[in-house]
Amino acid sequence: MSHEREIIDQAEMRSDVHPVISVTPDHEVLVENHPLAEYLRMDRMPHIWCPTCGIGIAAKCFAEALYELKVDCTKVAVVSGIGCTGRVAGYMKLDAFHSTHGRPIPFATGLKLCRPELMVAVFSGDGDLVGIGGNHFIHAARRNIDLMVVLVNNFIYGMTGGQNAPTTPLTARTSTMPFGNYERPFNIPHLAASCGATYVARWTTLHVRRLTRSFKEAIQRKGFRFIEVIAPCSTLYGRLNKLGTGFDLMKYYRDASEIHNGADTRDVQIDFQGKLICGKFLDEEKPTYIESMHEHYRRVLGERYVPMPDTGGWINGQD
Repeated sequence: MSHEREIIDQAEMRSDVHPVISVTPDHEVLVENHPLAEYLRMDRMPHIWCPTCGIGIAAKCFAEALYELKVDCTKVAVVSGIGCTGRVAGYMKLDAFHSTHGRPIPFATGLKLCRPELMVAVFSGDGDLVGIGGNHFIHAARRNIDLMVVLVNNFIYGMTGGQNAPTTPLTARTSTMPFGNYERPFNIPHLAASCGATYVARWTTLHVRRLTRSFKEAIQRKGFRFIEVIAPCSTLYGRLNKLGTGFDLMKYYRDASEIHNGADTRDVQIDFQGKLICGKFLDEEKPTYIESMHEHYRRVLGERYVPMPDTGGWINGQD
């Protein structure tokens, strides 16, 4: 066996990081590990998303935020639902859960209540979170459940054939509204803020550094933190509306985006191919659901109230 073949075989056996292996013209073997391999399941690459899809960018920014903050992987859980973005959980090298359609937030709520020491993130799409899962979204925000919710918005149901979504802009075409959408879409940042979220932001997948910074901020906050990520879907949304390639959609993000930190969320509605108001709209502190529960029962029951420890109750062998 040649020396370079031996190096390649040894590298390929490292299933923990799945390195990228190349051989130079001078027969030098280069073994490179992905810088975020600690947080990504490299054994599942390449991913299933279409070329030019923005979901992978959003997932990478989330992994980058975890990496820069040196977050302990054993203290993070990711929950996703059904849909294109719902596949994110399967690519994160964390405790990850792929829930049923529209149910990632109640699943994550139960996880957070049982294991309050975990940083629980929900990562899913617009149809999953504010379509079939809309009721769970508004009540988790109202209760200020300590969750970080990332909604990737591509304005359409991507995995199931391009149907009209709760975020599809007026007049935009979908497979179920080929003559244009006439249903008013959600202004999701305003929905989140008006229901009680403590952190609300919106960025596009063009704003990689700002999106990563926003993830870092949200990870370090408490309460219901919401980040909307506008992402291209050239396969369905772009094709049905004759908007060109994914690159063309990214150029639209560049030309149409305006950053207005602190903007009134009532004014950030998205029109078809209109301007995109991005930024951090809300960042405040208020008691989380668990904190409010403890405070209430201590006031009502006094010393009779024994709260579950931060590391969980019976799940860790405690009464």
